[in-house]
Amino acid sequence: MIAAGAAHAQVPVEDARPPQDLLQRDQLKAGAAYRELRQAEFAAKQAQEDFRQADAAYRAAQKRADELKPQADAEKKKLDVAKAKEEQARKSYEAAVNTVDRDSRGATKK
Repeated sequence: MIAAGAAHAQVPVEDARPPQDLLQRDQLKAGAAYRELRQAEFAAKQAQEDFRQADAAYRAAQKRADELKPQADAEKKKLDVAKAKEEQARKSYEAAVNTVDRDSRGATKK
């Protein structure tokens, strides 16, 4: 009989409740878990849709960038040529100014 009393003492308090209380508690837990599941499903669907839209926008932008690349490359070449011409013109100008300066010093010395 002592063994039976010891076994009864080890039973958790929750299990000592009437079965109806346990059932209600478990039903509440199941309901809360179901709501969490539905919210997680909704969030996953939203995230999937957001990803699809972002991915589609990225692919469209990448396609447009690929289409514009040859034009950008051609404009870069034009810019490089224009800068080279500017640099050559600057050197020619500086040489001409130096010549005028040199000639004007020589004219004042005479």
